[in-house]
Amino acid sequence: MAVNVVDAEYLKELEKARRDLRALISSRNCAPIMLRLAWHDAGTYDEKKKTGGPNGSIRFKDELNRPHNKGLEKAVAFCEEVKTKHPRVSYADLYQLAGVVAVEVTGGPTIPFTPGRKDAESADEGDLPDPNQGASHLRTLFSRMGLTDKDIVALSGGHTLGRAHKERSDFEGPWTRDPLKFDNSYFVELLNGETPELLQLKTDKALLGDPKFEPYVKLYAKDEDVFFRDYAFSHKKLSELGCNLPRKAAATVKQQAVGMAVVAAAVIFTICYEARRIGGK
Repeated sequence: MAVNVVDAEYLKELEKARRDLRALISSRNCAPIMLRLAWHDAGTYDEKKKTGGPNGSIRFKDELNRPHNKGLEKAVAFCEEVKTKHPRVSYADLYQLAGVVAVEVTGGPTIPFTPGRKDAESADEGDLPDPNQGASHLRTLFSRMGLTDKDIVALSGGHTLGRAHKERSDFEGPWTRDPLKFDNSYFVELLNGETPELLQLKTDKALLGDPKFEPYVKLYAKDEDVFFRDYAFSHKKLSELGCNLPRKAAATVKQQAVGMAVVAAAVIFTICYEARRIGGK
């Protein structure tokens, strides 16, 4: 894999890439496919073999042209526009950042992002979820990645964004009534039962028939805040599978965020102080 050195300049480029992704995703309403790209790049991970994962390998035709990745060439092309402007940012970081931004700009939770993923030099192997299978299939596939039952249900809630397309799969339609808004409506609709206008795959309905999955479905349908918290945790976990990310980078990102908060607080204090001083004259 190509070496990815995370220093101050890299973090600056990454922040510029984040801004460009935010603008691109907002203007083209492409949040669902960008989230799908991030998931599919990460979803090849095998915890036992230590292979696959979020390493940018989906850009290679051998992987991109697989049936379960149909349509993602559009998302890869969108990311390439940003990559051209910020060539130092790795594809692996870029694809996962696109997924994080896609959730945030559609009203979802803020997902902590740690950079430093290394780019693969060839396509990955690894199965992704089969929508025609049930609970045991989901559990087998996600446990291969090192993910839990809770992760499975929380990540399934990402289907609140987007819709299935007949030309990309054997299915058509959205999972929710507002497919460009990230909320807990996926779980609400799942509990409401099947309707002609909304999609429910076998893997969706399997969440209700499983004694370990179903309590989370009911919890998330009832409490969106809990869903957002758990989704952010599971998304971050998925986006870092197999990555030995530098702790220093995580600390630097956190320090930057704290620094910005301190500056903002200082500005607000100054404005309030000046307003009081002027008002007292």
